[in-house]
Amino acid sequence: MTDNTDLYPYLKTLNESQRQAVLKTDGAVLVLAGAGTGKTRALTTRLGHILNTRTALPGQILAVTFTNKAAQEMKERVSSMLGGMDVGHWWIGTFHSLCAKILRSHAPLVGLTSNFTIIDTDDQIRLMKQIMQSHGMDTKQHSPNAVMGMVERWKDKAQNPADVKHEHSGDLAGGRVAFLYGEYQERLRSLNACDFGDLILHVITIFKDTANGVLDQYHHRFTHILVDEYQDTNVAQYLWLRLLAQKKGNICCVGDDDQSIYGWRGAEVGNILRFEKDFKNAEIIRLEQNYRSTPNILEAANGVIANNASRLGKNLWTDKDKGEKVQLNGVWDGAQEARMVTDQIERLKRNSIPYNEMAVLVRASFQMREFEERLNYCGLPYRVIGGARFYERMEIRDAIAYLRTVFSDTDDLAFERIINTPKRSIGDKTVRDIATFGRTNNLSLFQASKQMVGDGSLRPAVRTALGDLLAQFDRWKDLRDDINHVDLADTVLNESGYITMWQNDKSVEAKGRLENLKELLTAMGEFESLDEFLEHIALVMENQEKNDGDRITLMTMHGAKGLEFHAVFLPGWEEGLFPSQRSMDEKGMEGLEEERRLAYVAITRARKFCHISHAANRRMYGSWVSSIPSRFIGELPEGPIEIGVDGQLSAGYTHHNQHNDNTSSSFGARFKQRSSFNGNGREEAVHFVQASPSVNTFTSEGGYKKGERVFHEKFGSGLVISVENDRLEISFDKAGRKKILDRFVKPLGKAQVQ
Repeated sequence: MTDNTDLYPYLKTLNESQRQAVLKTDGAVLVLAGAGTGKTRALTTRLGHILNTRTALPGQILAVTFTNKAAQEMKERVSSMLGGMDVGHWWIGTFHSLCAKILRSHAPLVGLTSNFTIIDTDDQIRLMKQIMQSHGMDTKQHSPNAVMGMVERWKDKAQNPADVKHEHSGDLAGGRVAFLYGEYQERLRSLNACDFGDLILHVITIFKDTANGVLDQYHHRFTHILVDEYQDTNVAQYLWLRLLAQKKGNICCVGDDDQSIYGWRGAEVGNILRFEKDFKNAEIIRLEQNYRSTPNILEAANGVIANNASRLGKNLWTDKDKGEKVQLNGVWDGAQEARMVTDQIERLKRNSIPYNEMAVLVRASFQMREFEERLNYCGLPYRVIGGARFYERMEIRDAIAYLRTVFSDTDDLAFERIINTPKRSIGDKTVRDIATFGRTNNLSLFQASKQMVGDGSLRPAVRTALGDLLAQFDRWKDLRDDINHVDLADTVLNESGYITMWQNDKSVEAKGRLENLKELLTAMGEFESLDEFLEHIALVMENQEKNDGDRITLMTMHGAKGLEFHAVFLPGWEEGLFPSQRSMDEKGMEGLEEERRLAYVAITRARKFCHISHAANRRMYGSWVSSIPSRFIGELPEGPIEIGVDGQLSAGYTHHNQHNDNTSSSFGARFKQRSSFNGNGREEAVHFVQASPSVNTFTSEGGYKKGERVFHEKFGSGLVISVENDRLEISFDKAGRKKILDRFVKPLGKAQVQ
C-alpha cells in the first residue's frame, strides 16, 4: 500500500492494518478488531479521512454506534482531528436515535404524526396490562412483563403482528400473545406513540415499501456507512443496515466475532460471520496487534477462543514484554477463594497499584456477595458496577424487610416496604390512612393495621388481603422457636408469594433476582440466628461509604466489556457456573460458544495481571455443591499459566495422555492433578476435566464400587450410585446427589443399590 503518511499526518499514529482500514474507503469492508487493538482510533480516523479527502460530505455519511457515549466520543475525536469542525448536525448516533430522526420525517406512512411520543418500559407494561384486562385476562396469572418480553423479541427480529399471527406462544397468556401484540400496536397508534423497538421496526416497514420511494431518498443521501460493534447487532438492526447499503455498497463494519456476548438480548453473531456473503467483493481487515495486555494474557485468551468453531479467526499479539504469567488457583470453597483474592489485592496495593485498577469479574451476580462480605471485613473500599451492592439490591431489601417485620412488628419502615409487595390491592392511600391512625393512637403500622382490620374501618377487599398478611406474620413469628432462621426465611419468602412473583416475571432480570434470593439464604446460614444476621446487615450497610474514590471494582463479565484494568480476578471457573449450565441447556453448542467468548472477553480486560480461580465446593442456593473445574481451564495453553503461585494450591500436576498425543498443549489433554494441599494441610478436591472421553467403570481408581456406603467430611454418609474413572456419583443421606473425587471419601460398609 502506498505510504500516505506525509500527505495525511494522522496516519502516522496507526499500524499497517489500521491504515488499511482507514484508506479502503470504497466497497464493503469488515474490520475484524480484536480486544485492545485500537478499533475506535481506526474507525474515527476513517471517518475523518473520508471527510478530509472530500470523498464524502458530512451529510453523506451515516455513522452508527451502540451507545450515546460512543457517538459523542466519535464526534469529539473527528472534530478535533479536523481542527474543531462543528459536527452537531452530522448523522452520527445510535440505531435508535438515527431511526427516530428518520421516522419523524415519514411518520404518516405508519399511521403516526411527526410529534409522536416514545414510551418507556414502565409505560409499555402498563399499556399491555390495560389491554389484557380489557379482554378479561387475569394479569396475576398471565404476566404482562412476560408478554412484553416476547413482543420485544419479535420486534428485535423485525416481525410485525402480521408476521407472527400464526405463531403459538404456549401457555403464555393462554397462547394469545400474537393477538395481544396486534392490539398493543393499534393502541400505540391511537396514542400517537411508539416504543424503542418500533423506532427500527417502523423504519424497516417504510423502507420495504418501494412504492413510497423513501429508501431511494436515503440511498441518494448516504454514500458511506460506518458501523461500530457490528457483532452486537440484532436481526432488525442488521436488516436496516443492509437495506441502506444495498445500493452503493460502501459500508464499513467494525466488530469482533470473538466478543459477541449479548445473545440473551437479541444479538446475532451470525450477522458478522456472514458479512462476506451479504456484500459483494467484501474485504476483511484484521486488527490483531494488541495495545492493552501482555503476551502471556493474550496467549491464554487465544488458546481458549481457538476452541470455538463459529468464528472468522484471528490471533492477538503484542510487542510488549512477556509480563507475569496468568495465575491459576484451585481452592476448597468460595470463602477461601474470597480470602485468596483479597490477599492478592492487598499485595498489589502494597506494590503501589491503586484499587481502581483492580477488578473482580464474576459470571453471575450472586457470586459478588461472598466478595463483598470479605472486602467489608477487611475494610477494603469497593464499588459494584452495573448494579447495586448485594444488600442494596431491591429483592434483597424486600426480603430483609420481611425478616425485620418477623423479628419486630414495630419496624414501620420494613412493614411499609412490603405491605403491598407482591401486589395485594393495598394502595398508598390505605397505607397513609393506617399510618395516620397509628400516629394518633401511638401504634406501630403493624399494630394499627391489626386494629383497623378488626374494627371494620377498611374496605372489605383490603380488610381481607391485609388480614391474611397479618395472620401470616403471626404464624411466622410462632415458627421462630421451632425451625432455624434459614428455613424460616425460606418459608416466609415462599408463603408470602414473593418468590412466586419473580418466578412469574419473565424479564431478563428476574432469574438473577431469584439467584440473589437463594444466595441470601446461603449468607444467612453463616450466622447463628436471625437477630445476629440482621445486626450484621445493619453494620454492613452503615459501613458502606458513598464516595467514589479509589475503589476495587466488582462487576459481571458482561458488564466489563469495553473496560480494562491493571489486574483482573476471575473467580468461579467451574462447570455449571462458568460455562453457565442454563446457557448450555437453552442454546446448546451456540450457548457454549457464547460462554467461551465471554471467557475471552474476561481475560482480555487485564493489562498486566490476570488471576483465574475455581473452588472444589461452593455453597449455592443454600446447599453445598461439589464442582469440577471449568472446561475452559482445560483449554488454557500451558506456557502462559502458573499454577498455585501464592501457596494456596501446590503444583501437583504430572503429564498424562491416554492417547499419546504429544501435539496437544492444553491442560485438559496433557495434565492430571495429583492430590495437593493448601496451607492448612487439607487435601484439595480439584482436578482438570479430561479432554478424552470418560469411560464408565465398575470400580473407581481408588477402589470404590457402585453400591458402597461412604463418608464425606462435609456431606456426611451416602451411597455410591455410579462410578466414572476417579469420580463417584453419591446419593448423600442429607445433602442429595453429588459428584465427588474418590480420594475425598472414606468407606462405611456396603449396601445394595435398588
